[in-house]
Amino acid sequence: SMNCGGVGLSHLSPLQGSPAIGAAGLVPAAPGAGGTEGSGAAGGSARIAVKKAQLRSSPRPKKLEKLGVYSSCKAEGACKCNGWKSQNPPPTPPQTDQQSNAVNLQEPCRSCSHTLGDHVTHLENVSEEEMNRLLGIVLDVEYLYTCVHKEEDADTKQVYFSLFKLLRKSILQMGKPMLEAQESPPFEKPSIEQGVNNFVQYKFSHLPSKERQTIMELAKMFLNQINYWQLETPSQRRQRVPNDDAAGYKANYTRWLCYCNVPQFCDSLPRYETTQIFGRTLLRSVFTVMRKQLLEQARQEKDKLPPEKRTLILTHFPKFLSMLEEEVYSHSSPIWSQDFLAGAAGGQIPIHTVISAPPVARPLYYSTSPVSVDPSTCGSVSPARKTASVLETNPVGEKRKPTEPLHHEENKRPRVVGDIPMDLINEVMATITDPAAIPETSLLSAHSARDEAARLEERRGVIEFHVIGNSLNQKPNKRILMWLVGLQNVFSHQLPRMPKEYITRLVFDPKHKTLSLIKDGRVIGGICFRMFPSQGFTEIVFCAVTSNEQVKGYGTHLMNHLKEYHIKHEILNFLTYADEYAIGYFKKQGFSKDIKVPKAKYVGYIKDYEGATLMGCELNPSIPYTEFSVIIKKQKEIIKKLIERKQAQIRKVYPGLSCFKDGVRQIPIESIPGIRETGWKPVGKGKELKDPDQLYSTLKTILQHVKSHQNAWPFMEPVKKTEAPGYYQVIRFPMDLKTMSERLKSRYYTTRKLFMADMQRIFTNCREYNPPESEYYKCANLLEKFFYTKIKEAGLIEK
Repeated sequence: SMNCGGVGLSHLSPLQGSPAIGAAGLVPAAPGAGGTEGSGAAGGSARIAVKKAQLRSSPRPKKLEKLGVYSSCKAEGACKCNGWKSQNPPPTPPQTDQQSNAVNLQEPCRSCSHTLGDHVTHLENVSEEEMNRLLGIVLDVEYLYTCVHKEEDADTKQVYFSLFKLLRKSILQMGKPMLEAQESPPFEKPSIEQGVNNFVQYKFSHLPSKERQTIMELAKMFLNQINYWQLETPSQRRQRVPNDDAAGYKANYTRWLCYCNVPQFCDSLPRYETTQIFGRTLLRSVFTVMRKQLLEQARQEKDKLPPEKRTLILTHFPKFLSMLEEEVYSHSSPIWSQDFLAGAAGGQIPIHTVISAPPVARPLYYSTSPVSVDPSTCGSVSPARKTASVLETNPVGEKRKPTEPLHHEENKRPRVVGDIPMDLINEVMATITDPAAIPETSLLSAHSARDEAARLEERRGVIEFHVIGNSLNQKPNKRILMWLVGLQNVFSHQLPRMPKEYITRLVFDPKHKTLSLIKDGRVIGGICFRMFPSQGFTEIVFCAVTSNEQVKGYGTHLMNHLKEYHIKHEILNFLTYADEYAIGYFKKQGFSKDIKVPKAKYVGYIKDYEGATLMGCELNPSIPYTEFSVIIKKQKEIIKKLIERKQAQIRKVYPGLSCFKDGVRQIPIESIPGIRETGWKPVGKGKELKDPDQLYSTLKTILQHVKSHQNAWPFMEPVKKTEAPGYYQVIRFPMDLKTMSERLKSRYYTTRKLFMADMQRIFTNCREYNPPESEYYKCANLLEKFFYTKIKEAGLIEK
């Protein structure tokens, strides 16, 4: 069996250069078998390099003899011999170099009897550099020849043989070895490297720089592992995962051998890094095996690790891998989307951070616990597994799927961000996220968000959040049962009007779950709820935090975690009966008396309480609730920075005007230095109609003309989602002629500018969404031209 990449973990640090590699299948002595340090690709390529150096320093005749073996005969009479063979093959072991140096170009070939000179005439005027290049290919050919004969796996053998023939042919033709593949690298975008970069930005951009540096180190370590990872052969994979996409894996395995693996020891072939030319598909096929082996090896070698690397590899690395695993196998993770744009500060900055931030998961340092949230496994994990499982379980702060429309195939166009250039946003973002550029203010100032203190405590591991529940078909888990008893106590103390038996019954009812807040190992608060997936809502039954822990933002943070949990489970409505004391809390959490769920959906499902008010909350799946206040704060900072920049451009003192001293009576306003920079524009470019009725009738006439135009048909009504998938993700401010007619009727257009802006928006949107060669694009251009003719005719702008 193949050892899939026996990599010494003591070499894991990206600061220590390449890891030592036990790269199976690379040593001709035992292709397909596990290697040890020093054997494998590193050992193989080192030995070939030494041989190449020796051969390249040989005298020219010796080189000609070596190349003659792989060169076709050029003698007259169209000789078919494609390689010179010595009449006296050297004995084994070969004779010393001094004897073998006496090469005779007149020596006949054993195959065609023509001389060695006839086989190498094409090399007479070839430079030493070219000779050395060809000799390098010769040694690679010989090495591959031994690989072909020693390799037992049929798929690998076939690839070795194809590469052997390719290199043999390139010596014959004196060309560069070019792999003839249907596709050339990269094979998938974004690459693994890009995806991991995006992952780091997506999950950890909000961490302080020191912690972010640790994450970067883990990411480099991980990418380094993949670049030297030995893939299992297709046949081994078939045995392990029989139902997998065998053809797809075999294609990737072949590409990997040709472009990444074999070039490690045959340097005449161009070598690529695995992480740069492969994407998520390959990563999915190796991730689980790789993660398991790396963690297993880390545990085995923990005593050999230097102390400064121990925490990194034993604590942070498993968490990092678990969080990444979720993104690798999730169908809608945004890190694999082409929409993830590169930032200015070298990091990858997703554009969503500015517009609508993507869901942000718990950072790496959150305390975790093996409490399962899956209803089928509630209470199934023993506390003893805490250290072993690290992040394998599913605590509340986990990532969720973003809304589907983000990933429509058609939605590959860059998003419209408004009038601010993207590079300026990236520049400002860099100053916002760079701790050196922005002084650290007191995190808990008077203007802090309500949940900021709780969020910081969670990040430091002081508090944890877990969704737990009782189970009738799983073995009881002592810790979960203790937490449930703790919740029952908190609810009983904080909700004295509720009968204790009733609280106990619901908290321990398997259909109910409770989002529990744990501090120092004990329960201090929670929200008990029941999900009704078929009805599209969740009922919140109890919500409380123990009295001595209140006013610390825990209530808000609990609710935010509950919202994220529900978005992940695709339930977007909360309903609850709030008593008079709770109404204020629920209002702050976005609840209102205006219920969005149809009555028929919840009547008979939700528990009715006397003297309480029914309140509801509709969730927005694109909001990361636990990080929402941070994002708003960031957006405020961005706006502030943009305003400061604009002010810095404008705030310039110009010398006073001296022309009046010289007798000049008046000057045009636009000639005053700096006036245009303030945004001033000359007035009077077209007449603004003062009489509202006159403006109304003029605009009505123009709109009638535009609607009657032959090219107006695409713009008559709002764009239907079904006809243009992803349209409303690209176009943030839609407009159409029907909407304009309605606005005109309601007297919205109090100035010509409002009317012109809406009309212009129609044309801009069309050109933004459609390619220039499309019919729609052409219609927009022609209609725009017509519109401006009509506006000029009406005297609304100067001709």
